Amino acid sequence: MRAGRLLSILLLLQTRGRMTAAELAAELEVSVRTVYRDTEALHAAGVPLYGDAGHRGGYRLLDGYRTRLTGLNPEEAEALFLSGVPGPAAELGLGSVLAAAQLKVRAALPPALREQAGRIQARFHLDAPGWYAQARPVPFLPAVADAVWNGHVLQLRYRRWKEPTEVDRRLEPYGLVLKAGRWYLVAAPGPRVYRIDQILGLQRLEGGFRVPGNFDLAAYWQAHQAEFHASLHTADAVVRLSPEGAARLTGPAGRALRATGEPQADGWTRAVLPIESLDHACREFLALGAEVEVLEPPALRERMAATARAIAALHAGPDTPPAA
Repeated sequence: MRAGRLLSILLLLQTRGRMTAAELAAELEVSVRTVYRDTEALHAAGVPLYGDAGHRGGYRLLDGYRTRLTGLNPEEAEALFLSGVPGPAAELGLGSVLAAAQLKVRAALPPALREQAGRIQARFHLDAPGWYAQARPVPFLPAVADAVWNGHVLQLRYRRWKEPTEVDRRLEPYGLVLKAGRWYLVAAPGPRVYRIDQILGLQRLEGGFRVPGNFDLAAYWQAHQAEFHASLHTADAVVRLSPEGAARLTGPAGRALRATGEPQADGWTRAVLPIESLDHACREFLALGAEVEVLEPPALRERMAATARAIAALHAGPDTPPAA
């Protein structure tokens, strides 16, 4: 345990620079007294570690000091090489950088871990997009990524779903998110979310900006996702489902079925399911065919009946009697 903690102190100071004993203790989840003992042990072992007193004090390594990654355990080495995502890295223009970084890390590993890390890459492959997602070109992604890295303001031409469909935006890019194989930009003002594949043109403006110190990209994205999913649920539908129909429900509808489903005497299940709109709900329920009956709202039930009659009329032969 202590050996791993000593290595963690070295790596933290190597990557972050000066850190106080309190900051190290919080990061390692130990007491400040333990940090004092560990730093004394590192100094006694010959590590060029220095501590400065005062308001701006803290521990730091002598400039230029680096440590090899020989303290990685097998699980950490596996996780490191499993985390490599060559596809998205290549889209960002970092494919060769990722390969070079992994090569350097592999060279620093002991032979046993080096072999194990190589085996992980040979056994696991990450393919982020969904099965039916069509690959979309993202020619402006490297330029957007460069603006994110370096704090450049962007002027872009953007295509959106509502009128006017093409708009101009001046943006301060805070961060990039890869979701289900699709790249998104989180940018001020707002901040708001933009799809990279909907950018039609891009220009870097003079001057820079700073991301607010309290902005957390992961927390913002989580809140954005929650708000997006909540906006999809605009109403409820009361339905009856056959066992086959109930078995085909997944996602929010499946969860609502499990939460509200009431078994009926005929083997069907009565449930309250969330819907986005009448049009969307009609398309979704029609996919279940005769395995679902819509009870409420009346407008959706009427829409289902009218669509079913239109389908029947379209497929009726010359000898088929008209629907009642």
